[in-house]
Amino acid sequence: MSQGAKSLELRATMSLARLQLGQGRGDEARGLLRPVYGWFTEGFGTADLKEAKELLDRLA
Repeated sequence: MSQGAKSLELRATMSLARLQLGQGRGDEARGLLRPVYGWFTEGFGTADLKEAKELLDRLA
């Protein structure tokens, strides 16, 4: 999977995770977002990955 496709999937997963969090389904949201975030080995200074990390921290 290309880096661009991974970034798009990360954004989509973050949107779904936020929706689930708003529905009180934080465990499901964390379960979706954690593995997608784990795909990345670099670029942690980018806005998308910073936002994903913040969301994961909220879901912890």
